[in-house]
Amino acid sequence: MTLISLILALALEQLRPLGNRNRVWLLFTRYANHLERNLNAGAERHGVLAWLVAIVPALLLSLLLFYSLKAVSPLLALAFNVLVLYLTMGFRHFSSAFSEISQALAEGRDLDARLALSNWTGLPTAELSVEEISRLAIEQGILDSYRHVFGTMFWFVLLPGPSGALLYRLCSMLNQKWGSRNAAEDPFGLFAARVAGWLDWMPVRLTAAAFAIVGDFEDAIYCWRSQARTWGNYANGILLASAAGALGVKLGDPLRQDYSVKYRPELGLGDDADPSYLKSAVGLVWRSALLWLAVTLLISVASRMG
Repeated sequence: MTLISLILALALEQLRPLGNRNRVWLLFTRYANHLERNLNAGAERHGVLAWLVAIVPALLLSLLLFYSLKAVSPLLALAFNVLVLYLTMGFRHFSSAFSEISQALAEGRDLDARLALSNWTGLPTAELSVEEISRLAIEQGILDSYRHVFGTMFWFVLLPGPSGALLYRLCSMLNQKWGSRNAAEDPFGLFAARVAGWLDWMPVRLTAAAFAIVGDFEDAIYCWRSQARTWGNYANGILLASAAGALGVKLGDPLRQDYSVKYRPELGLGDDADPSYLKSAVGLVWRSALLWLAVTLLISVASRMG
């Protein structure tokens, strides 16, 4: 059921993409805002309570519905799995922006590419060159593919029913809302950030390993080991360094933003980024996803034979 759910959800998402701004996640965002307004009194324990109130009931409800539907018919449980996966994972959550940038660069519409990248990342892009646009788009695409595909897929496979996928998506959203703040000034989001780090530890490394296997293995492992720790966020550094090595492209490096230079460490080996590497990055993500599906199939077969 796990593998079939993943395949059906990915196929459905390709046929009828569902963006980030869908009503389900808007409702959860409003609920999170409501919890923060009513529970944030400036201490970490208040963030723990808000996190529990936001996450635990949703997980319990998903498990109750899954096992209730399974008791009636396995097909109903399968449909519920697919529905939750459709809402929580998928390439189309980010690929539309990626495709828009790639097409604009291919047609020489640099201004449109900068605008699309700014809308996607929320960063200033007016001064970026074509090489910098390509570099930043690849970086954002790799990170988003992890959040919307690999991280969600890992926890869906590991936990019963759709609870893993729901847990990862909700925790990621709370971390983005609460965990990115300065903990010294506002410790409310400290617990959300800590849990997100725990949930990311294993799937980040498995995703980086998949990039290495389906790309340039030697360079991916070398960049992972030698460059990942130079990045501000170590988990993101693992993903970006391994992807850069697997693709044979340079990521990181300084960017011209807000009339100044933003210095960043170099990631990867090989050529400077250009629009052609955007398609290579999409191919890397798809091959890695297919590898994960193949491994899931082998695990399912071995489990049944056991």
